[in-house]
Amino acid sequence: MLNLERLRTLDALARHGSVSGAAEGLHITTSAVSQQMSKLEREVGQQLLAKNGRGIRLTDAGQLLADHAARILSQVALAQSDIEAQSGEVVGEIRLSAFPTAARGLFPAVLLALRADHPELRVRTRELEPEDGIRAVIRGDVDLAVVLDWSNKRLPVPGGLAKAELLDDAPDIAMPASHRLADRAEVDLEEFADDEWVSWPEGEFCYDWLMFTLRSKGIEPRIAHLAGEHHTQLALIAAGMGVCVAPRLGRGPVPDGVRLVPVRQKMRRHVHAVWRTDADRRPSIRAAVAALRMAGRGLDAPSA
Repeated sequence: MLNLERLRTLDALARHGSVSGAAEGLHITTSAVSQQMSKLEREVGQQLLAKNGRGIRLTDAGQLLADHAARILSQVALAQSDIEAQSGEVVGEIRLSAFPTAARGLFPAVLLALRADHPELRVRTRELEPEDGIRAVIRGDVDLAVVLDWSNKRLPVPGGLAKAELLDDAPDIAMPASHRLADRAEVDLEEFADDEWVSWPEGEFCYDWLMFTLRSKGIEPRIAHLAGEHHTQLALIAAGMGVCVAPRLGRGPVPDGVRLVPVRQKMRRHVHAVWRTDADRRPSIRAAVAALRMAGRGLDAPSA
């Protein structure tokens, strides 16, 4: 009989594409991955892995078994979900991820609520950008991810995932206090055509959104600085290094010398949670979504 944990290891290899990636995803050592695969190859009597340069690839037999393993593990997850749903108890462990401002703006309240209402539930959290969070849910590395898209640029959600809207976040434009528009009640993006921008790093969803949005207004973006943390971006603005989009969720204190002005054409970040549909009936998932929605109330498009 095929060993479930060895099938899980093969599935991780297929999803991550490397021994080190599989080891990281499974939270085990690379030698443990190799040992599990050696045992699985002896069980099935066929070679499942082959060298590919410095890495590895699945053989035809390995890919065939990996496809079966994915379906088997999905059925196991569905069985676990059904068993938990029948018991109705919020217990065990749930792994959550969120993009940084959501982790800062939502997770403290969510963790407190879950600890108070469901003391037998263990919660693990990590920061992941939206696209990475979705991939982690699909791989099974996290159970639920808090992700975002924008009113004019949607983040694709693959099939097999369920989704719950949490809140809308209305960002502002951050600029130095000495900026010519700093005393305005509202601004138009077109008014920043000659400004330098501080942006999220290239390749991130929000960077792509900023490029798309500015170009749709006839502005060729002049990106002067890249910073992943909003606090770093605002520190650069305070130093007079340009302007940036400043979301309100998880923003925290604003440095002296920075002015925040709403955009006349309302921009919205839509914040939502995603999880695998085969885990939809898990009480822990439902409890986490309820806590996230509660934390989001009162934060929905807050005032500047």
